[in-house]
Amino acid sequence: MILLVLGLALWIFAHLFKRLMPDARAEMGDKGKGLVAVAILASIVLMVIGYRAAEPVFLWFPPSFLTHLNNLLMLLAVYLFAVSGAKTRLSGIIRHPQLTAVKTWAVAHLLVNGDLASVILFGGLLVWAVVSVILINKAEPAPARPAPAPIGKEIGVAVAAVVVYGLIGMVHGWLGYWPFPGGGM
Repeated sequence: MILLVLGLALWIFAHLFKRLMPDARAEMGDKGKGLVAVAILASIVLMVIGYRAAEPVFLWFPPSFLTHLNNLLMLLAVYLFAVSGAKTRLSGIIRHPQLTAVKTWAVAHLLVNGDLASVILFGGLLVWAVVSVILINKAEPAPARPAPAPIGKEIGVAVAAVVVYGLIGMVHGWLGYWPFPGGGM
């Protein structure tokens, strides 16, 4: 569990460093980008190893019907993440589609995982995403809304999200966490 907590703390620190210590980050110049990237990569490795190695401590046993809600929220999270890069109409409505995707992803996973390691990982990343939105909104004015994207782009983003969602499901199955109701691979 210690590696999980260390990984989560490193993730949060690396992402919030620029906002909480802007002068220190500015002094680092371009070298700081590489250092932050390494810290984020290391945090992911620590979180994965820590999560997989954590002894199961069950806090609750989620009902199986929440799997359906989880899957719907996950599809939405993948779509929101795609929207953030594609600049679709929704990116003009939701100020932080990528962080909204992370919050949706975290809530979805909290619904179906009742163990302590999941609460630490997904709850911690949910708190980080909420704090990030608050700090960004305080520091930066709202950007201008982008021009509406062509309908073809909107459809392309939706199709891509469904494909990526399916791939994520397959990877989860490969790792031993079958995310869909009714059996596994």
